[in-house]
Amino acid sequence: MTRTADGGGAPLPLDSVLSAVRVVLYEPQDPVNIAATIRAMKNMGCSDLYLVRSVEYDPWRLEGIAHDTGDIIKRIRTCATIEEALNGVVRVAGFTARRRAAKRDVTNPKAASVELLDFARSGPVAILFGREDKGLPNEILDRAHIVVTIPTTEHASLNLAQAVLIALYELHLSAADSTRTLAPPRKDAPPATAEEYEQLFADAERGLYTIDFFKTRFHEHIMRSVRTLFYRAAPDSRELALLRAIFIEIVRTMDRIAKGKAGGLPR
Repeated sequence: MTRTADGGGAPLPLDSVLSAVRVVLYEPQDPVNIAATIRAMKNMGCSDLYLVRSVEYDPWRLEGIAHDTGDIIKRIRTCATIEEALNGVVRVAGFTARRRAAKRDVTNPKAASVELLDFARSGPVAILFGREDKGLPNEILDRAHIVVTIPTTEHASLNLAQAVLIALYELHLSAADSTRTLAPPRKDAPPATAEEYEQLFADAERGLYTIDFFKTRFHEHIMRSVRTLFYRAAPDSRELALLRAIFIEIVRTMDRIAKGKAGGLPR
Protein backbone atom coordinates (compact mmCIF):
# COMPACT_ATOMS: atom_id res chain seq x y z
CA MET A 1 0.00 0.00 0.00
CA THR A 2 1.30 3.46 -0.86
CA ARG A 3 0.19 7.06 -0.68
CA THR A 4 0.66 9.52 -3.52
CA ALA A 5 3.47 11.98 -2.92
CA ASP A 6 2.54 15.68 -2.63
CA GLY A 7 5.23 16.71 -5.09
CA GLY A 8 7.92 15.15 -7.21
CA GLY A 9 9.54 11.87 -6.29
CA ALA A 10 8.43 8.31 -5.63
CA PRO A 11 5.21 7.48 -3.76
CA LEU A 12 5.51 7.30 0.01
CA PRO A 13 4.82 3.87 1.57
CA LEU A 14 1.97 3.87 4.10
CA ASP A 15 3.04 0.65 5.79
CA SER A 16 6.68 1.57 6.38
CA VAL A 17 7.71 1.62 10.04
CA LEU A 18 9.77 4.69 9.15
CA SER A 19 6.58 6.57 8.27
CA ALA A 20 6.06 6.92 12.03
CA VAL A 21 9.36 8.80 12.49
CA ARG A 22 9.15 12.59 12.84
CA VAL A 23 12.25 14.78 12.41
CA VAL A 24 12.06 17.89 14.62
CA LEU A 25 14.53 20.77 14.22
CA TYR A 26 14.41 23.33 17.04
CA GLU A 27 15.32 26.86 15.90
CA PRO A 28 17.35 25.91 12.79
CA GLN A 29 19.38 28.92 11.63
CA ASP A 30 20.51 27.99 8.11
CA PRO A 31 18.22 27.05 5.19
CA VAL A 32 21.08 25.01 3.72
CA ASN A 33 20.99 22.72 6.76
CA ILE A 34 17.23 22.40 6.41
CA ALA A 35 17.70 21.36 2.78
CA ALA A 36 20.45 18.89 3.68
CA THR A 37 18.20 17.41 6.36
CA ILE A 38 15.46 16.95 3.75
CA ARG A 39 17.93 15.18 1.45
CA ALA A 40 18.91 12.84 4.30
CA MET A 41 15.24 12.12 4.98
CA LYS A 42 14.66 11.27 1.32
CA ASN A 43 17.69 8.97 1.33
CA MET A 44 16.55 7.10 4.43
CA GLY A 45 12.79 6.85 3.87
CA CYS A 46 11.37 9.47 6.26
CA SER A 47 8.90 12.13 5.15
CA ASP A 48 7.74 14.24 8.11
CA LEU A 49 9.77 17.33 9.04
CA TYR A 50 8.72 19.73 11.82
CA LEU A 51 10.49 23.09 12.20
CA VAL A 52 10.15 24.97 15.49
CA ARG A 53 10.78 28.73 15.34
CA SER A 54 12.77 28.29 12.17
CA VAL A 55 14.73 30.76 10.09
CA GLU A 56 12.80 31.87 7.02
CA TYR A 57 13.33 29.75 3.92
CA ASP A 58 12.26 29.56 0.29
CA PRO A 59 10.80 26.14 -0.66
CA TRP A 60 12.02 26.60 -4.24
CA ARG A 61 15.55 27.18 -2.94
CA LEU A 62 15.34 24.12 -0.69
CA GLU A 63 14.53 21.89 -3.63
CA GLY A 64 17.32 23.53 -5.61
CA ILE A 65 19.73 22.24 -2.94
CA ALA A 66 18.00 18.93 -2.24
CA HIS A 67 16.88 17.76 -5.68
CA ASP A 68 13.72 15.69 -6.16
CA THR A 69 12.44 16.25 -2.63
CA GLY A 70 9.33 18.29 -3.41
CA ASP A 71 7.13 15.68 -1.72
CA ILE A 72 8.88 16.19 1.63
CA ILE A 73 9.19 19.97 1.28
CA LYS A 74 5.44 20.33 0.74
CA ARG A 75 4.83 18.33 3.93
CA ILE A 76 7.01 20.55 6.15
CA ARG A 77 5.18 21.76 9.24
CA THR A 78 6.31 25.01 10.86
CA CYS A 79 5.56 25.26 14.58
CA ALA A 80 5.64 28.10 17.07
CA THR A 81 6.21 25.83 20.08
CA ILE A 82 7.85 22.52 20.95
CA GLU A 83 4.47 21.31 22.23
CA GLU A 84 3.01 21.67 18.75
CA ALA A 85 5.91 19.78 17.16
CA LEU A 86 5.68 16.89 19.64
CA ASN A 87 1.90 16.68 19.67
CA GLY A 88 0.83 13.03 19.74
CA VAL A 89 4.30 11.45 19.83
CA VAL A 90 4.90 8.48 22.11
CA ARG A 91 8.72 8.60 22.30
CA VAL A 92 11.25 11.41 21.81
CA ALA A 93 15.00 11.05 21.30
CA GLY A 94 16.94 14.27 21.89
CA PHE A 95 20.37 14.53 20.25
CA THR A 96 23.10 16.51 22.01
CA ALA A 97 26.88 16.70 22.17
CA ARG A 98 27.00 19.08 25.15
CA ARG A 99 27.78 17.99 28.69
CA ARG A 100 24.87 18.63 31.06
CA ALA A 101 24.88 19.24 34.80
CA ALA A 102 21.90 16.95 35.35
CA LYS A 103 22.52 13.23 35.47
CA ARG A 104 20.85 11.73 32.41
CA ASP A 105 21.20 8.28 30.88
CA VAL A 106 22.86 8.75 27.50
CA THR A 107 22.69 6.27 24.65
CA ASN A 108 24.03 6.08 21.09
CA PRO A 109 22.12 6.33 17.77
CA LYS A 110 22.10 2.58 17.13
CA ALA A 111 20.56 1.68 20.49
CA ALA A 112 18.16 4.62 20.28
CA SER A 113 16.91 3.50 16.86
CA VAL A 114 15.90 0.09 18.20
CA GLU A 115 13.93 1.67 21.05
CA LEU A 116 12.28 4.26 18.80
CA LEU A 117 11.13 1.69 16.24
CA ASP A 118 9.74 -0.47 19.03
CA PHE A 119 7.55 2.45 20.15
CA ALA A 120 6.79 3.38 16.52
CA ARG A 121 4.55 0.33 16.27
CA SER A 122 2.10 2.16 18.54
CA GLY A 123 2.37 5.77 17.41
CA PRO A 124 4.58 8.58 16.08
CA VAL A 125 8.12 8.96 17.44
CA ALA A 126 10.45 11.94 17.10
CA ILE A 127 14.14 12.63 16.76
CA LEU A 128 14.87 16.11 18.11
CA PHE A 129 17.81 18.36 17.19
CA GLY A 130 18.81 21.86 18.34
CA ARG A 131 20.10 24.97 16.66
CA GLU A 132 23.48 24.97 14.96
CA ASP A 133 25.33 27.22 17.42
CA LYS A 134 24.02 26.04 20.81
CA GLY A 135 22.19 22.75 20.33
CA LEU A 136 19.17 21.99 22.51
CA PRO A 137 18.60 24.15 25.61
CA ASN A 138 17.94 22.22 28.82
CA GLU A 139 14.25 23.05 28.93
CA ILE A 140 13.77 21.56 25.44
CA LEU A 141 16.00 18.54 26.09
CA ASP A 142 13.78 17.90 29.12
CA ARG A 143 11.09 16.82 26.64
CA ALA A 144 13.29 13.97 25.38
CA HIS A 145 12.55 10.55 26.84
CA ILE A 146 16.02 9.39 25.81
CA VAL A 147 19.17 11.45 25.27
CA VAL A 148 21.45 10.49 22.40
CA THR A 149 25.07 11.42 21.75
CA ILE A 150 26.86 10.52 18.53
CA PRO A 151 30.28 8.98 19.33
CA THR A 152 33.10 11.13 17.94
CA THR A 153 36.66 12.11 18.78
CA GLU A 154 37.24 14.96 21.25
CA HIS A 155 36.01 17.24 18.46
CA ALA A 156 32.32 16.53 19.10
CA SER A 157 30.79 19.32 17.01
CA LEU A 158 28.83 17.94 14.06
CA ASN A 159 26.98 19.78 11.34
CA LEU A 160 23.23 19.66 12.03
CA ALA A 161 22.36 17.81 8.83
CA GLN A 162 25.21 15.35 9.40
CA ALA A 163 23.79 14.49 12.82
CA VAL A 164 20.33 14.01 11.32
CA LEU A 165 21.75 11.73 8.61
CA ILE A 166 23.51 9.53 11.18
CA ALA A 167 20.32 9.22 13.23
CA LEU A 168 18.21 8.37 10.18
CA TYR A 169 20.81 5.93 8.87
CA GLU A 170 20.65 3.90 12.10
CA LEU A 171 16.86 3.98 11.99
CA HIS A 172 16.91 2.82 8.36
CA LEU A 173 19.22 -0.09 9.22
CA SER A 174 17.21 -1.06 12.29
CA ALA A 175 14.02 -1.07 10.23
CA ALA A 176 15.61 -3.73 7.96
CA ASP A 177 13.86 -2.24 4.92
CA SER A 178 11.49 0.61 4.07
CA THR A 179 8.51 -1.66 3.44
CA ARG A 180 8.42 -3.37 6.82
CA THR A 181 4.84 -3.43 8.09
CA LEU A 182 3.68 -2.13 11.45
CA ALA A 183 3.06 -4.80 14.07
CA PRO A 184 0.13 -4.73 16.53
CA PRO A 185 0.66 -2.76 19.77
CA ARG A 186 2.96 -4.54 22.20
CA LYS A 187 0.80 -3.64 25.22
CA ASP A 188 -2.93 -3.60 26.00
CA ALA A 189 -2.72 0.11 26.86
CA PRO A 190 -1.14 2.55 24.38
CA PRO A 191 2.15 4.29 25.20
CA ALA A 192 1.87 7.60 27.01
CA THR A 193 2.02 10.70 24.82
CA ALA A 194 4.27 13.71 25.32
CA GLU A 195 1.25 15.71 26.54
CA GLU A 196 0.38 13.05 29.15
CA TYR A 197 3.96 13.10 30.43
CA GLU A 198 3.82 16.90 30.84
CA GLN A 199 0.54 16.60 32.78
CA LEU A 200 2.17 14.02 35.05
CA PHE A 201 5.18 16.26 35.73
CA ALA A 202 2.89 19.21 36.52
CA ASP A 203 0.89 17.11 38.99
CA ALA A 204 4.08 15.68 40.51
CA GLU A 205 5.49 19.17 40.98
CA ARG A 206 2.29 20.38 42.69
CA GLY A 207 2.29 17.34 44.96
CA LEU A 208 5.92 17.83 45.95
CA TYR A 209 5.33 21.54 46.62
CA THR A 210 2.36 20.64 48.81
CA ILE A 211 4.48 18.49 51.13
CA ASP A 212 7.35 21.05 51.14
CA PHE A 213 9.66 18.59 49.40
CA PHE A 214 11.58 21.44 47.73
CA LYS A 215 12.13 23.25 51.02
CA THR A 216 15.73 22.04 51.34
CA ARG A 217 16.30 20.76 47.82
CA PHE A 218 17.02 22.42 44.47
CA HIS A 219 13.71 22.40 42.59
CA GLU A 220 15.08 22.30 39.02
CA HIS A 221 17.43 19.37 39.65
CA ILE A 222 14.74 17.37 41.47
CA MET A 223 12.21 17.80 38.66
CA ARG A 224 14.78 16.92 36.03
CA SER A 225 15.57 13.74 37.95
CA VAL A 226 11.85 12.97 38.19
CA ARG A 227 11.61 13.29 34.40
CA THR A 228 14.56 10.96 33.90
CA LEU A 229 13.10 8.37 36.27
CA PHE A 230 9.69 8.25 34.57
CA TYR A 231 11.16 8.32 31.05
CA ARG A 232 13.32 5.33 31.96
CA ALA A 233 10.33 3.46 33.37
CA ALA A 234 8.30 4.20 30.19
CA PRO A 235 4.85 3.73 31.75
CA ASP A 236 1.98 3.15 29.35
CA SER A 237 -1.03 5.48 29.27
CA ARG A 238 -2.95 3.59 31.96
CA GLU A 239 0.05 3.40 34.31
CA LEU A 240 0.78 7.09 33.82
CA ALA A 241 -2.83 7.95 34.70
CA LEU A 242 -2.40 6.02 37.97
CA LEU A 243 0.76 8.00 38.80
CA ARG A 244 -1.11 11.26 38.15
CA ALA A 245 -3.94 10.15 40.43
CA ILE A 246 -1.44 9.52 43.24
CA PHE A 247 0.00 13.04 43.07
CA ILE A 248 -3.44 14.62 42.68
CA GLU A 249 -4.65 12.80 45.81
CA ILE A 250 -1.63 14.05 47.76
CA VAL A 251 -2.66 17.64 46.99
CA ARG A 252 -6.31 16.97 47.88
CA THR A 253 -5.42 15.24 51.13
CA MET A 254 -3.11 18.05 52.23
CA ASP A 255 -5.83 20.59 51.38
CA ARG A 256 -8.32 18.70 53.58
CA ILE A 257 -5.83 18.58 56.45
CA ALA A 258 -5.14 22.30 56.15
CA LYS A 259 -8.87 23.15 56.10
CA GLY A 260 -9.45 20.92 59.12
CA LYS A 261 -6.78 22.71 61.13
CA ALA A 262 -8.11 26.10 60.08
CA GLY A 263 -11.63 25.14 61.20
CA GLY A 264 -10.47 23.87 64.56
CA LEU A 265 -11.58 20.33 63.91
CA PRO A 266 -10.14 17.60 66.15
CA ARG A 267 -7.32 15.54 64.76
